Amino acid sequence: MNPNSLPYTWLMFDADGTLFDYDAAEMAAVAQTFAVYHLPYNAHYGERYRQINHTFWQRFERRDVTLAELRVGRFRQLFDELGTAVDLEGFAHSYLVQLAAQSQLFPEAVALIRQLHGRYRLALITNGLADVQRPRLEQSGLRPYFEAVIVSDEVGVGKPDPAIFEVAFARMGQPPKERVLIIGDGLTSDMQGGISFGIDTCWLNMNGKTANGLPITYEINRLSDLIELLEK
Repeated sequence: MNPNSLPYTWLMFDADGTLFDYDAAEMAAVAQTFAVYHLPYNAHYGERYRQINHTFWQRFERRDVTLAELRVGRFRQLFDELGTAVDLEGFAHSYLVQLAAQSQLFPEAVALIRQLHGRYRLALITNGLADVQRPRLEQSGLRPYFEAVIVSDEVGVGKPDPAIFEVAFARMGQPPKERVLIIGDGLTSDMQGGISFGIDTCWLNMNGKTANGLPITYEINRLSDLIELLEK
């Protein structure tokens, strides 16, 4: 039994936007890929890509596009807008290579995970491509702390679909749902997924957003707040 007052034995973390600074990784990877292709680049291109990419991931969550379609489609839209002809398959592949080399974490992430490890069992559940997420996790130094790592690309379905949570719980040894807390920044993926699956949710809201009526269990504004929440 967990010695703390809250009943959780498993903590299930999202990766990007929760532990990993995905915005920094994304911007670096986009700029580096433009350089590989000897294309002119400015920050506006990166920001527009971020917007397009976000929309594609929302469509993936709704199962409107597949990961294969997302992988290339986001760059097709970007370069159509820029009026630039480029080898889309090649560019998309090069971008993933660059992104896989980006393992920037939020400043509090390492200390938090180390502090929780041994007191709770830890799982990671992420929407993403395996050849990107797996290397980033290894390079970050966090991989040894997680007993279970679930990547949507390997499962064939992503958050918020209950099917990815079924896979996660199977790998976690089928703990009681009331013993599991999911922590993430995504309302439509992490929070909606947890709610639909019937587990408690902890929303990492670092940007002052609103929950849009979702019945979230807890809300924190920075990673370090999680320790206080679990111990109160």
